[in-house]
Parts: sequence; C-alpha cells; structure tokens
Amino acid sequence: MPIDSHCHLNYPGLVEDQAGVIARAREAGVSAMLAISTRSSEWDDVIRIAEGTSDIWASVGVHPHEADSEDIEKTRLVAATQHPRVVGIGETGLDYYYDKSDRERQRESFRRHIAAARETGLPVIVHTREAEADTLEIMESELGKGGYTAVIHCFTASAAFGRKMLDLGFYISISGIVTFKNAADLSEFAAEIPEDRLLVETDAPFLAPVPKRGKTCEPAFVTHTTAFLAEKRGVRFEDIDRTTSENFYRLFAKARA
Repeated sequence: MPIDSHCHLNYPGLVEDQAGVIARAREAGVSAMLAISTRSSEWDDVIRIAEGTSDIWASVGVHPHEADSEDIEKTRLVAATQHPRVVGIGETGLDYYYDKSDRERQRESFRRHIAAARETGLPVIVHTREAEADTLEIMESELGKGGYTAVIHCFTASAAFGRKMLDLGFYISISGIVTFKNAADLSEFAAEIPEDRLLVETDAPFLAPVPKRGKTCEPAFVTHTTAFLAEKRGVRFEDIDRTTSENFYRLFAKARA
C-alpha cells in the first residue's frame, strides 16, 4: 500500500472533487498522503484536510516562488508545527528556473525553514530547480549548525547532486516524471538510490505518470510510479511499496508516532 509523500490536495484540479480524489486514492491502495502547503494562507486548508483522518498528514511552509511576498519567520513556522497533523516543513528551497522571487530572499527563507526543522525535529521538504550549487551550499552549511533531516522532492537534478544529497544523509523522492520518455537519466539514477533513502510521490495535480500522462494527476497514480520503479530496479512492486512506506515513516517520524 504505497504512500504519496507529496501532493497538493487543495489545488485547482483536485479541490473541486477533493472527497472523490481521496476516495480513489484509498481504493487504489494508497495508505497515506502528505498534503503540502506552498504559502502560509494554505496552512489552514491542508491541516483541515488532514484533521479527522488517520491517513492524511500536512506540511507548513512557503515555496521559493513566494519568498518576495512572504517574509516568513522561523518562530511562526515552529508554532504551526505544533498541530498534531503537521509532520513536515515545506515545501521550501530554491527555484532559479522561474525566478519568481529575489534569489537572496529565497536563500534567506530556505535557511529559516531549515532552522525550524532543526528546532522541531521535523524534516524539511526541499524544492530545487536550476539551483544545485546554492542548494548544496546551504544544506551543507546548515548541517554545520546542527543536524536536521530532509527530502529532495520531485527529484530532477543531476545524479552528482543526488549522490551528494545521499552522502549528507538526506532522502530523495521520485515523482511520475521518472516514467516520461525523455527522463532516461533520471530513471538511471532512480535505480541506484539506496532502498532506505527512496520515497515516491505524485506532486498532484501535476506530472501525471505514464500511462496517465496528460490527465490531472491524483494521489492514486502513485501506484504507477511505484510499479515503474520496481521494474527499473528489478524488484517486486511489493518490495518498493514496503521500503518506501517504511522510509516515509522513518523520515516523517511524527506520523508514525
């Protein structure tokens, strides 16, 4: 029963039929979902979705696209994590592809999220695009201030960057992109990720995997990504299912508790 470790259940495309989306995920065998926030105005929404359930969790954070408009403070992040259904901090990080926010503001926001992760013991959920060098520098230097846990979500970076993240003790989450025909390099790297550091996700409503390509992505589709990874790594679906689920609860330990 795979876990969708990163989805946006409050986004257009899913929110209109949120109950149906969640029901279809459960029918497909998805055992848990992590509803991710990208701005503080979404925190109440994702927490509300998670409340009253045993299989949906929430994160609090501010996406790098929002760094200009949201000068989020560490204390506010830490306070928001006190809710029992909040198990992660993010998504945060750096996006130099779209450059929707000033890069220095992105870096400052990223560091504050990591500081909150260090203080709370919750993992930081990292978005990085066209920003490998700065992402590595920040994550490595922040480790010098004290340990923290992290996952690189929707991994599409270079294998060299991925190996460095693994060397630092972080996790890597693979989305439906790995099933795309033009993702050969990603699929090769996905095959070498140690089994105890691998997560799967949809990033729904985006990036529907083959054979659902072109459709609005739903958490139920994480089963297709899991099946692809199992074939690529030469193991059974049940093996990837079990290990990625174990990894989720090891990383997001508050959900396990």
